[in-house]
Amino acid sequence: MEKRQLGATGLELPVLSFGASSLGAEFRSVQIDEIFESVRVALELGLNFIDTSPFYGRGMSEVLLGIALRDVPRDQYTLCSKLGRYDVGHFDFSAKRVVESVDVSLHRLGTDHLDIMLCHDIEFVPLQQIVEETLPALRRIQQSGKVRFVGISGYPMKIFDVVSSQAELDCILSYNQYTLQNTTLADDLIPKLKAKNIGIMNGGPFSARLLTNATLPVWFRDPKNVQAAAKEAALYCQKQGVDIAQLALQFSCANTDITTTIAGSANPNNIRKWVQWLESPVDTALMSEVISILQPVKNVGHLEGLPENN
Repeated sequence: MEKRQLGATGLELPVLSFGASSLGAEFRSVQIDEIFESVRVALELGLNFIDTSPFYGRGMSEVLLGIALRDVPRDQYTLCSKLGRYDVGHFDFSAKRVVESVDVSLHRLGTDHLDIMLCHDIEFVPLQQIVEETLPALRRIQQSGKVRFVGISGYPMKIFDVVSSQAELDCILSYNQYTLQNTTLADDLIPKLKAKNIGIMNGGPFSARLLTNATLPVWFRDPKNVQAAAKEAALYCQKQGVDIAQLALQFSCANTDITTTIAGSANPNNIRKWVQWLESPVDTALMSEVISILQPVKNVGHLEGLPENN
């Protein structure tokens, strides 16, 4: 698996990383056996950067991931978790909760340190709290060695601009905004982040199943015209004998300004398939045709969090 450096951190991450949200049954009910095999297969195939959060499965993802990693030497994987979001509408970015959350995540994951800790979905709270309270608390914890690098995550581009202009960040994680359908991350933000040596991570190359043949989750929020265009593109690919998800993954991982793209599944066969797709030649003609089909809804998304953070 090809690796790229994450900003100025010195971390080298695989271009495709393993997202553990699916271990928390965020998309479907999951079986313990397939969870453990998914983690094993991901590590065997080089997806040795793993991203999780206490929000995923309301703690289940971290707990099960910790069990799956129990017998794996700590130097064989790089680990990212998050804090601040604990349920659909439960957010707590206070300094007190930062300290508690780091310790709880370490306990669940069975490790003495996290390589990266991110403030999770910060668009749901006033950003000045993140700048003035949450990040300083995380930096104090960083000095203890429990956390190596610190950053923020979320959906609207504005949050990254506002916070990075007022606070020092090691990295950011954007999701669903560098895909076949939506390249807002590259169009709006990447040059600014690169100028500050902030590492860039991209989550969701399939845009929460939009760019696959699977059924969309009930919580999917992009407009109906986006969904219709994606369905048209997927059917067009199907007629050419190609899964649109292959093009989506190849597209997201090809951008060398993005250190890693994070994709999640509790199905080990999906992970094997992703690696095969990355090793396959890109059908540039088909990709161009699919991008053309999606052009009328390019960069169309939805509002997330507080209105002022969009």
